[in-house]
Amino acid sequence: MNTENFGSSERLVTAAYVRQGAQGRRGHELLLRALLEQGKCPEDGWDESTIELFLHELAIMDSNNFLGNCGVGEREGRVASGLVARRHYRLIHGIGRSGDISAVQPKAAGSSLLNKLTNSVVLDIIKQAGVRTVTNCFVVPMATGMSLTLCFLTLRHKRPKAKYIIWPRIDQKSCFKSMITAGFEPVVIENVLEGDELRTDTEAVEAKVKALGAENILCVHSTTSCFAPRKTFLPLRTSTAPPNLVSSVNLVCIGVLHPDHLLKKKKKKTNTELEMFSYLSSELKKLADLHNERLLDTPHNPISLAMSLKNLDENNDVAVTQLGSMLFTRQVSGARVVPRGSVQTVNNYTFKGFMSHANDYSCAYLNAASAIGIKKQDVDIFLKRLDKCLKASRKGKEKSVNEICTSNTGTEQCEDQKIQT
Repeated sequence: MNTENFGSSERLVTAAYVRQGAQGRRGHELLLRALLEQGKCPEDGWDESTIELFLHELAIMDSNNFLGNCGVGEREGRVASGLVARRHYRLIHGIGRSGDISAVQPKAAGSSLLNKLTNSVVLDIIKQAGVRTVTNCFVVPMATGMSLTLCFLTLRHKRPKAKYIIWPRIDQKSCFKSMITAGFEPVVIENVLEGDELRTDTEAVEAKVKALGAENILCVHSTTSCFAPRKTFLPLRTSTAPPNLVSSVNLVCIGVLHPDHLLKKKKKKTNTELEMFSYLSSELKKLADLHNERLLDTPHNPISLAMSLKNLDENNDVAVTQLGSMLFTRQVSGARVVPRGSVQTVNNYTFKGFMSHANDYSCAYLNAASAIGIKKQDVDIFLKRLDKCLKASRKGKEKSVNEICTSNTGTEQCEDQKIQT
């Protein structure tokens, strides 16, 4: 609706009402104008109606959405499924041109504009996060491994003699493969055990830097996020939809907010997260005690928890992994079990105790996390189903022992097994 259309509408609807509607639209347009002129993340997040209006306005700027368009090229933004088209707001053409991902696509002015705005808004967020010296950025569809690989290849220009990357161990394949793909030799630093918690061996890192020579080391490839019992955890992942669309929508929806509002919002959110973490921790500890297990002591991980599985025949990987399967088939997602005997070879490097971040962790365990958005209902249902699965696993173990004893009656070994269970 433009000025002429609003004027024409006054012949059908009372003029005062039309003007009121025009003022309402004007409010949306002022937000769009501010974003286009400033290229910064809005201080206050937009509502969904503004975001949808903006995306539809951009989409009709792409040639595949022109009324009466006739496309005879090999790249015309055609989509077989209307569902897919609607999911992407009909922004089908994509961005960039051959050899230049940041170039404007002539047939997709709307998509190109969205891409430029997304990069500008993300740059603004990076600067507000404290990286004031950054001058440019672009959003591309890459996950952990490829992003790290490109970072390492970029760093190679600054340290051309480097051939090693020091890597405090974290059992995540993409992190490890990225170093190999970039052409560097990983130097694995095993973690140190402090109580139940695994911590980075900073002394070993320092010693290895001195031994290899700083000029021969590209970087220390560490992590700030992990499952318990390793310190800290990654709480949030992004969508698999187009990155420029997802990033721009998320950012303009959340907004930056003024510092005072942001602090209050952060404090409120933090309190809620702490309450849920405390609730999960206390209830999981009760359940662990009930099954003669224990909640591992990991004080430096504020989101992820771990419960031992010593009584689940931990020397038998099948019994431990079966618990994970039982939980998954009962619609419990996110919880993972870690057996002791797992061995994994990644790019000719063999890791013992893979997934536990250590060669020989003290016990098999189960992970659960209180990440952003978790509800009390999630915790209650998880604990209820975990309790049932543990009881079922115990019954299965007792049944196996009884069967063995039946076939070997009279032996002291069978009696001992019954007592232990």
